[in-house]
Amino acid sequence: MLYDPFDPAFQADPYPAYRELRDHDPVHRHPRPHYWALSRFEDIWQAVRDPETFSSAQGLTFLPNEIEALGLAPTMVMLDPPRHTQLRRLISAGFTPRRVAALEDLLRGFVRDRLALMERKTADGETADLHRDFASPIPTFALAHLLGVPEADRARFDPWVAALVTIQDEGLDLDDEPGVAAVAEMFAYFGSLITARREEPTDDMISALAAAEIDGDRLTDWDILGFCFVMVAGGNDTTGNLISHAVTLLDQYPDQRARLVADLGLIPAALTEFLRVEGSVQALARTTTRPVTIHGTEIPEGEKVLMLYGSANRDPREFGPTADVLDITRRIPRHLGFATGPHFCIGSHLARLQARVALEELYLRHPSAGVDLAAARRISSPFTRGWDALPAAGLS
Repeated sequence: MLYDPFDPAFQADPYPAYRELRDHDPVHRHPRPHYWALSRFEDIWQAVRDPETFSSAQGLTFLPNEIEALGLAPTMVMLDPPRHTQLRRLISAGFTPRRVAALEDLLRGFVRDRLALMERKTADGETADLHRDFASPIPTFALAHLLGVPEADRARFDPWVAALVTIQDEGLDLDDEPGVAAVAEMFAYFGSLITARREEPTDDMISALAAAEIDGDRLTDWDILGFCFVMVAGGNDTTGNLISHAVTLLDQYPDQRARLVADLGLIPAALTEFLRVEGSVQALARTTTRPVTIHGTEIPEGEKVLMLYGSANRDPREFGPTADVLDITRRIPRHLGFATGPHFCIGSHLARLQARVALEELYLRHPSAGVDLAAARRISSPFTRGWDALPAAGLS
């Protein structure tokens, strides 16, 4: 199978193409659009931990002008150390594990409400959608609550995320993409919210970020806006798809589902395996700052290099001969489900909390919960892997 990230057949099942790349073309030069692609675990692990050679400052896709086209100043994920390190420390001062953990009871109540909605639909003969009705609304709720978005405004999140996903669709013509308008609308909204929180702080993350200070340094409005963008654009659909992928995988491996249902304490470790086998983020790019040679192939300076996380996380050189198989008790010392190095996902603890609570509540009430893959529909994206529609099964 040829590697073509825009091919619907590839997007439906990219793993045979990844295998071909790892075995025969681990430093792949892609012709149109022009970029390079790394597919082996060790190569990507080392590259993303070397920001001096593989820079994030020119954007995270293979587009040559994505930051300019979106009308963005660089956000935290598009910066390199030392500025990235400083900004991440300041963000972390407001985005603490303690603040995230305090959300659990409220989150659990919301998850139960979404389950009740799916149960009512099923009882009425309607089709409940595991992704749209359950998995996707969970991160919208969690992020909106943490950021301090009033409940009446939370419905704005889903159209923003949907529009941003279209930026990744075939063509990537940013001049007329709805994603560009979504960015402008999102920034205008959060800009006004930041101003309000600076004037009258409340108990939310934006207020905490506005007050965060390290050695006399404080976050600017733009820094906070960039963080809000990263959380909405990068933390919403990825977490929803983690939950949906977990249920889909367990439905395909009923023996693994039975083990997990019998011991829900396995969920935290199992989340790492779900991310490894079906990562929401399949690929992100870096730009070389100098010529670099990998496996005898030289990548020149100034080239976009796509890190194929979805391939790396199934590399048998790292995970053994069963790398393509789900094993919720697998020991995983290293993985790239949340990346690694300076850009290790700052929201990983929030994503894990949401997925753990969602799966606990789902399987407590519906031990055989699954999906109807024959009627499911995936999003079209060369960078992320997820669902547009995912009918639920096993809820009656």
